[in-house]
Amino acid sequence: MAEGMLMVCMLATLLCQVWIAAEPHHKVDVRYPWKNRSRGLVRVKRDWIIPPIRVLENSKQVPEDLVQIKSDKIFTGEVIYKLEGPGVDQDPKNLFEIDDETGVIRSKRPLDRERHNSFTLKAFALSPSGERLENPTIIEIVVLDQNDNRPAFTQSQFVGAVPEFSVPGTSVMSVSATDADDPMTENAFLSYSIIGQESIPANAVTKTMFGINNETGAIHTRDVGLDREVVKGFRLKLQIADMGGMGLTSGGVAIIHVSDINNHAPQFILASYSMIAVENRKDYEIGRVNVTDRDDRGEGNWEAKYFISNDPGGHFAIRTDPGSNDGVLTVVKPLDYEAQVEHVLILTVENVNRLSDKAPNLAANTATVIVTVWNENEAPLFREDPIKIVVPESVLPGTLLKSDIAFDPDHLDLRYEFSRDPERWLEINRHTGDITAKRTFNMRSPNVRNNIYNAVVKVTDAGGVSTTATVAITLKETNDFPPQLLPLSGPVCRAAGRRSSGMLVTAVDEDLPPHAAPFTFKIPDDLSVNWTLIQVNDTHAALQPLVELQAGEYVVTVFVSDSGSPALSAYAQVNVTLCVCNYFGDCKSEVAAVLGSSVGINFIALVIIMASIALLLLLLLLAVAVTHCGKRHHIKKGTGLLVGESEDDIRDNVFNYDEQGGGEEDENAFNIDLLWNPHDAPSTPGSYYPGRGILQGKQPLRRDAPQNLPSPIYPRRPPADPTDIEDYINDGLEAADNDPNVPPYDTALIYDYEGEGSLAGSFSSIASGSSDGDQDYDYLNDWGPRFQKLANMFDPR
Repeated sequence: MAEGMLMVCMLATLLCQVWIAAEPHHKVDVRYPWKNRSRGLVRVKRDWIIPPIRVLENSKQVPEDLVQIKSDKIFTGEVIYKLEGPGVDQDPKNLFEIDDETGVIRSKRPLDRERHNSFTLKAFALSPSGERLENPTIIEIVVLDQNDNRPAFTQSQFVGAVPEFSVPGTSVMSVSATDADDPMTENAFLSYSIIGQESIPANAVTKTMFGINNETGAIHTRDVGLDREVVKGFRLKLQIADMGGMGLTSGGVAIIHVSDINNHAPQFILASYSMIAVENRKDYEIGRVNVTDRDDRGEGNWEAKYFISNDPGGHFAIRTDPGSNDGVLTVVKPLDYEAQVEHVLILTVENVNRLSDKAPNLAANTATVIVTVWNENEAPLFREDPIKIVVPESVLPGTLLKSDIAFDPDHLDLRYEFSRDPERWLEINRHTGDITAKRTFNMRSPNVRNNIYNAVVKVTDAGGVSTTATVAITLKETNDFPPQLLPLSGPVCRAAGRRSSGMLVTAVDEDLPPHAAPFTFKIPDDLSVNWTLIQVNDTHAALQPLVELQAGEYVVTVFVSDSGSPALSAYAQVNVTLCVCNYFGDCKSEVAAVLGSSVGINFIALVIIMASIALLLLLLLLAVAVTHCGKRHHIKKGTGLLVGESEDDIRDNVFNYDEQGGGEEDENAFNIDLLWNPHDAPSTPGSYYPGRGILQGKQPLRRDAPQNLPSPIYPRRPPADPTDIEDYINDGLEAADNDPNVPPYDTALIYDYEGEGSLAGSFSSIASGSSDGDQDYDYLNDWGPRFQKLANMFDPR
């Protein structure tokens, strides 16, 4: 039997060794061998179940055994126990440890619940080789709280406010406190209380005015009597205790201000005020009114606002001085002493904030302000500024333009004058202010802009106070100038077999619309036989021949009128050159016209014609020379050159010579009509009418004869005042410059005959073909001793 049992034991031992040898071998972590899990098949019977371990904080019995763990797995080898987690190998470290052999877990240092209220650890059971024998178990360590922290208020001082006259039970403010102990225990169960009260100022109120909720810390009023005028505030001593008021305690302070309510209305210090204001001034202070208010200074319950009544003109305004709460009365609209000497104002005052229901029910306080107006010398006033005047530009000097332009509020005498009148067109009566026209107006003046001429009039009262106003004169355009035809000369192309396009003429007018264009162009009826005018538009017309005319110079009289009211018109002589034109519309020369014509004239025939013309001219000159030589021997002694026997017209013996110095516009001789013998002058009117005696041949272009246009008015009366001599001279010069009936300065001046005319035939020697050496000056001796010396000078014989 014994041998059998031995064999069985040996066989069991052999089977165990074979079983162990059959299990896989793994690498073991030297540092943390229990962290390696077996990769083979491990049999686990059951997990460890350990309830939470409770440890009292601040325990002084350290190290202290907390719990022992033990593996229930049956094995033959040694078991090693390990522990990991916060408090062991993680922060905070070194709070717990485990015995490797027995599995006893103990605390190494006292614990603090306020820092760490619990720990979660893992425990391992390992073989000597580091393999896990079982799954790790979770160990929960809970730190039990001790009342080791005093409660504390969240603020060192609490501040609140309560309106005055608040009823009991009015909520004032809340205070709060904290306790670091476990809030789920009595250690953090807090209780609030008021342990002291001080009034501000001290001893103003001695009864207890406030209470506190011991659980919530809400402070409220307990009694009546909170008057801001009596007490300004309270200082409360507070206490907080844990464990429902039986544990640890701490103190605190609460300051409660009694806030003001608007229970006092502002009151004027005086019932009546007197002030002085100067007329014609504004935006200045004339005085102040004062009020009192028992409410807190600087607050809306104390700040006053003022109202003015009995001021229908709106001359006054009042504002509040924010520093003193005074009412500042100002003049915002100028006062007039002549209109009202005294103003009585009613002022009302109230607070900015609405008056409290707890205030006495009284009417708003009022005060009377009497404002006396002081008189001062006021400047004269114009009835309008600018003074507007509308007149035609052709208004006659002396015409009254404006009267009653200013007045003086103080009823003083006024003196008027012009401080600016650049053209000196105006005159003003120094005493009445009547404005009259001194000279005629000219809309072309550079001082007239947009038909408006501006001057400045100044008026001064007897006290020396003056003011100015602008005189704006609107000039209405009048028809002062007749239109002038342009151009006065030009070519008209002559084309055989077809109608000429004519010469385009226009007109210019110094007047402005509506006294200028449209223009009307006409040819007088008695002169419209050969020429006609075709109106092109409002400003242009075409001058064309009606019949086939020979090439040459023609003078056509054209009548042009404007559209003014009344309309003005003028006659003009147009010098027309009727010719054969080239491609550009310019006249060809005579030779070019002949060569370019369609007539078949050869060169030899042309030479014969030119030679014949030259021969005829030579014969004509010879005949003239013979005639002049014969007339030279018919001069008798005693008759002389200046007094001729012939009653023939001197003009018949005058030749037309080219003249130098006349310029481009002066191309012809002087007006031959002035050389008529006075006795032989025709009985036609003195004014030249261009429609008479029109020749069909070449006519001279008149540039030195009057045009029969209206002449300006020359000043006739000398000035009475020496200071106006300059104006008198300038007026005469301007009239002469604008006179259309005087010749240009580079031609001969035309002088009127004195009386009925002179019997002298001519003062020129151009009527004689003889030279000075052939003259007989003996007749000068018969004129008396004064002419004898002159005779000896010319004929010493």
